[in-house]
Amino acid sequence: MAPNPVKRDLLIIGLVSIGHGVSHFFHLILPPLFPWIKDAFNLSNAQLGFLMTAFFITSGVSQTLAGFFVDRYGAIRALLLGLALSGIASLGFSLSFSYFSLIGFATLAGLGNSVFHPADYSLLNQKIHTKRLGHAYSTHGISGALGWAIAPVFLVGLTSLFNWRVAIAASSLVAFGALALLYINRRLLSNENESSHSESTPSTLNANGFKFLKLKAVWMCFSFFLISALAFGGIQSFAPAALSTIYSIPHTMAIAGITTYMLASAVGLLVGGFVASMTDHHDRVIMLSLFIAGATAIITGLGLFQSWSVIPLLGIIGLGAGVAGPSRDMLVRAAAPKGSTGRVYGVVYSGLDIGLAIAPLIFGLLMDLNLSIWVFMLIGLFQFAAILAATEVRHQRFSSV
Repeated sequence: MAPNPVKRDLLIIGLVSIGHGVSHFFHLILPPLFPWIKDAFNLSNAQLGFLMTAFFITSGVSQTLAGFFVDRYGAIRALLLGLALSGIASLGFSLSFSYFSLIGFATLAGLGNSVFHPADYSLLNQKIHTKRLGHAYSTHGISGALGWAIAPVFLVGLTSLFNWRVAIAASSLVAFGALALLYINRRLLSNENESSHSESTPSTLNANGFKFLKLKAVWMCFSFFLISALAFGGIQSFAPAALSTIYSIPHTMAIAGITTYMLASAVGLLVGGFVASMTDHHDRVIMLSLFIAGATAIITGLGLFQSWSVIPLLGIIGLGAGVAGPSRDMLVRAAAPKGSTGRVYGVVYSGLDIGLAIAPLIFGLLMDLNLSIWVFMLIGLFQFAAILAATEVRHQRFSSV
């Protein structure tokens, strides 16, 4: 017997969110291990940062193409391919004995990562009832934050027990486990069972072609994602090293601060899901949340407080960023013409990957120049700049071309 609509929606949300959580887990498969990889390969911080640049630039470039793949061949096929490539890349990292090999597998992992956002949001928008869509976005975001939170603990924990190669090899089990789960439930996520629960978006374009690229709102959303990703890229890559320097704390405590950020972000996403469902002023939610996050990041960089303050300060930054998440996704949904969902999310979310590709180079250079304070100062400034982008999105009207 087929599940009732509510249970069916919850099952789809759960399956999609598991895949999303794994994708975010793999965003942090390298940064928590930077101290060990740096020593093993005798690398600079800038070289370490370039590994993440290779990952995210590949993901960003491929994500637009992945959006077309999703619209043409279906989201479930894209998700299975992405998980398989992620698992293979993690095994490759564990067997690497040269810097160029690391770059190669970072590129492969980026290719696997490129499918998740266009595939996930296509599934959610097509199959989930509109009244549950805000909560679907929230759950989807929470799973990503949990993936980010679990990765450092998982990787550093296994490294302390064994070594960094064992830790990365064990990560492949995370990808292959999710691959098996989604494959078993592939019929539920396939186009054959596509639901029409979700309302059509305000703008409807021909499903073929590139007409959606003429929508200014799409490019303003892209800009917002790019700028906000520059801020998060600093948190994700070199914030632990910067915290260790600014507050004279051990690396493990700095990692705990980043884990707190991720967990607080998950809480913020949960709250943000309810907020997004209760208001149409999503830009205002984003502006207030990012202002709090940006101001707290600058305060953190100044190093005015005791070392114990690192945990609550990172929690406030994560909470602010999390609350903004569901409202951000509602803005993007408004820009997605019917029939072009995958490709719109592919283009918009490529801004996220491009920002995450550029950020490690910027923040790695700051660390090499012993400007650790500016890591958090720049994180805050990027979050303020994202507020300006969100304000501009508000002025755009998502009309047909």
